[in-house]
Amino acid sequence: MNFEEYLQSLKKTVAEVSPKESKNKVIIDVRDVENYNEAHIPGAVNIPRGLLELKIEKIIPDKTTPIVCQCGGGTCSLLSAHSLQLLGYTNVSSMAGGFKKWKEECLPMETAQAILTPKEKTFYERHLSLPEVGAEGQLKLKKAKVLIVGAGGLGSPSAFYLAAAGVGTLGLVDFDIVDASNLHRQILHTYEQIGKLKVESAKETLLGLNPNIKVETYPVKLAAENAKEIFESYDVIIDGSDNFTTRYLINDVCVALKKPNIHGSIYRFEGQLSVFWQGHGPCYRCLFPEPPPKESAPSCAEAGVLGVLPGIIGTLQAVETIKWILEKGDLLTGRLLCYDALQTKFKEIKIKRDPNCPCCS
Repeated sequence: MNFEEYLQSLKKTVAEVSPKESKNKVIIDVRDVENYNEAHIPGAVNIPRGLLELKIEKIIPDKTTPIVCQCGGGTCSLLSAHSLQLLGYTNVSSMAGGFKKWKEECLPMETAQAILTPKEKTFYERHLSLPEVGAEGQLKLKKAKVLIVGAGGLGSPSAFYLAAAGVGTLGLVDFDIVDASNLHRQILHTYEQIGKLKVESAKETLLGLNPNIKVETYPVKLAAENAKEIFESYDVIIDGSDNFTTRYLINDVCVALKKPNIHGSIYRFEGQLSVFWQGHGPCYRCLFPEPPPKESAPSCAEAGVLGVLPGIIGTLQAVETIKWILEKGDLLTGRLLCYDALQTKFKEIKIKRDPNCPCCS
């Protein structure tokens, strides 16, 4: 049996569907990453043919999911669909004519080529190789606008990794200047930048890491008079503040604007993390209705903090932000993640929405 005869035999066991019949099904694009990045079907999941058997069960664990395999012309997709059948997938078909036929029928396409520059493609190469990110996800990151309140311990790692990930616009709110005592934990700043405004020091560092992004600076103290105006043009807010007054203000404005609040806090050797998002779970006031007495909540300057601790919590804030932008995974809404550095333990606490909450009820 030659190859043509083999393909004809596969067509007896693998259903072929037209591009239009592929709608409302999960489309698996089995072309290589480069071809996928140049142009692809909106929503198609890119799993190159050579990685299909290795990755498919992690990406689509339900083997009854309606799947259409799609390649460039319809041959590789036929072989791919047959492989999935052998793995136990029961509702698999191949797109007749592949992406070529899709284009001929003038169906919608997404072209990353015109939006991601060659420099960006190289910079984000490892992201583009991830089916969960790919060109579509990278473009979401590029279009996203994230505001970080505080360019200190928590804001430093958050901003660093979001800049590296390619978040298109980062906003930084902080009125403070760089001090020598900041440097053991606030890694956006260097010894040479002591005396500079933190937002300017941070901008210099972030653009040095990734010149493809935009950094907006707000060298002001966040207050009730300016918070709403600053927040309005951003998609998501990261709370990297170090005092309760600012935390409650961030919460209240995020609730009013229905924007997600990626909250983090640190104390000595312990850190906490959660996502507060109106309509999707409780808010910060549901967890802490009132701030604690000042004497029971000393600042980092008074109580001290392990320098690496904000790196852990701030990085996790960046992870939750990226998940929100990509619409992937389970966010920490309704959950408080607690980290104890001395015991190397994570603990998760469920948070319920307070029906009597003065802010979000």
